[in-house]
Amino acid sequence: MRLVFACLAGGLFGAGLMLSGMTDTRKVQGWLDIFGAWDPTLAFVLGGAILPMLVAWRVAARRTNAILGTPLPPKPTPLLDSRLLAGSALFGFGWALAGLCPGPALASLSYGGVQGLVFLGAMIVGMLGWRGLSAALVRRGAPA
Repeated sequence: MRLVFACLAGGLFGAGLMLSGMTDTRKVQGWLDIFGAWDPTLAFVLGGAILPMLVAWRVAARRTNAILGTPLPPKPTPLLDSRLLAGSALFGFGWALAGLCPGPALASLSYGGVQGLVFLGAMIVGMLGWRGLSAALVRRGAPA
């Protein structure tokens, strides 16, 4: 049952990304080009995502288990550190350059052609590279 709901949620998420234009790299780059040909239409997508999540977070805060019975993880402690800032900056730069982030990249695989596959490959190499670099830093005693 859990797998069925995971597939339904993933399909709904992917359909939402495609319908909203988040898989269109030109639209995303137009949203991020605030000093050029700015395209403000993704503001409605972001607002449409934030509003239901506000309700979902309020409901989840009062629950200990998910609808399917699995325990909900505890709320993380907010931590603003150099790793978060650097990761956010790298994510933003990559999103601006490529016009895709991980969710839309996966959603666009069905029609993205070679460029979509190249992006996915580069994304996987980057994630695995960070995992290796992070582990190496921890072994040396540096905070990762």
